[in-house]
Formats: sequence, structure tokens, C-alpha cells
Amino acid sequence: MADYLRIATEEAYAPAELLERYAELLRKQPGVDPGFDSLWGFFLGKSERAQRLAARIQDLGEGRIRDMDEAGIAKQVLALTAPGVQVFDAPTATSLARSFNDQLAEAIGRHPERFAGLAAIAPQDPGGAARELERGVRSLGLKGAIVNAHTHGEYLDDQKFWEIFEAAEALDVPIYLHPTTPPPAMIGPFLKRGLDGAIYGFAVDTGLHMLRIIISGALDRFPRLRIVVGHLGEGIPYWLFRVDYMHWSMSASGRYPDVPRLRKKPSEYLRENFHVTTSGMAWEPAIMFAISVLGIDCVMYAMDYPYQYVPDEVKVYDSLPLGAADLKKFYQANAERVFAL
Repeated sequence: MADYLRIATEEAYAPAELLERYAELLRKQPGVDPGFDSLWGFFLGKSERAQRLAARIQDLGEGRIRDMDEAGIAKQVLALTAPGVQVFDAPTATSLARSFNDQLAEAIGRHPERFAGLAAIAPQDPGGAARELERGVRSLGLKGAIVNAHTHGEYLDDQKFWEIFEAAEALDVPIYLHPTTPPPAMIGPFLKRGLDGAIYGFAVDTGLHMLRIIISGALDRFPRLRIVVGHLGEGIPYWLFRVDYMHWSMSASGRYPDVPRLRKKPSEYLRENFHVTTSGMAWEPAIMFAISVLGIDCVMYAMDYPYQYVPDEVKVYDSLPLGAADLKKFYQANAERVFAL
């Protein structure tokens, strides 16, 4: 018997009300956000895959637990699906985040051994988002925050959002930086070839978001901030040598007025402030590369349920060329440490 529990750390849920509001946006505001239309126009459609996902993503009870048991998953860290509440106006988003966090805490309370969760927040109101994160952690027992990439085309490197970073650092909880489709100003070339979603657009936009946060100097201001990113770091670990070299070159030249001198190399912030999960990336070469670049303490398991529910994929992870102690870190101990489980 394995000497570890499998804790899956990027697992999505969506209350029925959220899906209804997404459907309303699709009806009333078509074309405002082409990425949203592409993503949820499909997943709220009539296809067999869409119907199956809609059923699974709303289930925070026995159906989800049966799927976890089939895949050998002991616990899921639940987070509101992308784009969360970030597509709404600030008052609506703030109200929905509070309601959904209450609902999530109730579901966790019914199955505390199987579920933990991250608080939804509305970056549209940074102060309100910081307060909701604090309420979620201190009053509801949630383990951090989920931020689904950009908010109306704006990224967390803008200092107006840094109250959120300040709150997360003070609470000693992570922010999970999850993808959504690129914003309208960016998405055109992706949509033409069907590259806007998980196939590539998610990674491009989230990798951009990661680098913007690092290069903005936010992690010099908040050195204890922890950020979790899925899909093995959205390609950024592969680029670290070039990012370090080119950042040094351009910051030294003064070519860009909004590129500050950092205290460390970008790669050092990635290793010290970020953790990556394997969501949707059950591929040994990429997993082992991430471990070699970031260290075993920075890499942890995720399935990406229900979007990529493949029960047999755990065989890939069980077969990784890792010793027993490192395999336990990967599946269990890192998640327990990062999310205070």
C-alpha cells in the first residue's frame, strides 16, 4: 500500500447560479468578451461533453466523491471555475463571491476529510477582495484565494490590486493564479485557429501574468507572498534562462520605464515565491523537468477535475522516477504545507 494520500490541488466547481449568470451574459452581451463566449458558449452547450461537465462541476457531494474514489484521490482543493466572478461588475462580483464562499464552506463542512477550498474574490474591488479573502480564511476556514487570470483585461501587477497581495501575505495563504481565455485585446489570433482555451491561450495569458507580477517588483514588496500556478507553470520554467538574461539586459539599458531593477533574478522569484501543480499535464518528461528546475518542494499533484477527469492518469504519477519520500511530497506533503491542510 502506498505511503501517501493523493491530494488534488486544482479542482473546479461551479454553483448552478454561476452557470445561469454565465448563460445570461452569453445572451445579453455577445461579442463583448470573445474568449468568454468561446469557452462558456461551448461548455453550456448541448454536446455530450458539455452536459457531462455541467453535471460534474456542480456536484459537491456523492457524485464527485465517487469519481475521486475511482481515481484514488483522497482530497480535492476546490476552487470556483474560470473566469469566476471576474466577468461581472464590481458590486455583483463582490456579492457573488461572498455567497459562493459561504456555499463552499458548507460543502466542505459536510465532507471535511475529502474537501478543502479556496476563496473566490472580486479583484474589481481590491479592498473588498482583500476583506473577503480575510473573511474566507478566518471565518470560513478556506485555504487561500483563487484568481482566474486577468480581470477585464487588467493584471495583478498593477499596484491598485496590491491590497490583495498584502492580505494574502499577512494571512500566510497562497493565491492560486488560474487561467482563463486571453482578453479581447489579445485573443484574435488565438480564436482563428481554436487556440484560445486550454490548448494554448490559457498558458500564454497566465504565463504573461506571472512574468508581469515578477517584473513589476511586487515580490520585492511582498517577499513572503506565495502564488500557485497550474499546468506545470504555464511554460515559464522552460524559459527561465532566457528570461533572466533578457530581463537583466533590458533593465540595465533603461529601455522600458516601467521595468524596475529587481533585487533578484526572475528565476529566483519563481523558485522562492511560486509553486506549480501538474493539472492537465500527466506527462513524465515535463513533470521531471519542472522538478529539476524548481525543486521537488515546489511541485505538487493536481488533476484538473472535471475538465480532465482521467482516472487512470494516476498511474503516470505513481510511476515517476522519484523515491518514496519525494513521491509523498509530490502527492501529499507539499499540498499540506502550502494550503495548511
